[in-house]
Amino acid sequence: MRLHNLKPRPGAKHRRKRLGQGESSGRGKTSGRGGKGQTARSGSSIRIGFEGGQMPLIRRIPKRGFNNARFTTRYLPVNADALNVFEDGARVDEAVLRGVGLVNGRGDGVKILGQGELNKKLTVCAHAFSASARAKIEGKGGVCELVSLKSRPSTPAGE
Repeated sequence: MRLHNLKPRPGAKHRRKRLGQGESSGRGKTSGRGGKGQTARSGSSIRIGFEGGQMPLIRRIPKRGFNNARFTTRYLPVNADALNVFEDGARVDEAVLRGVGLVNGRGDGVKILGQGELNKKLTVCAHAFSASARAKIEGKGGVCELVSLKSRPSTPAGE
């Protein structure tokens, strides 16, 4: 086998459909763009939800209720088996977890979850622990220390 013998697999390559090549080509006359109007023009693109100037549906329907998503606590999860990278007797907190690469991104705190086996005796400082993670850490003679969450800036009542 040489480079000049290589070919794509059968059916992998298709010819581009040539538009506007007469009526019997199947893509003649309007070239698949329908009739006249805004979408028939070249360079035309209409944003999603635009209804030609009519008030869009998403703005017509009433908005009700309260969405709690802005006020939820978002924990960054770390499984118990991931803590085996540390030496026996080490103190593990958020800064150490970030340094090793077990915690990335933005969140309100770190939560230790109980998936996997823990083989080391560790002092773990985190914002939350699952019941199984606490049992595994304390079962090996380690300590679970709760750290208080970062306080949020209070928003005025008008916002």
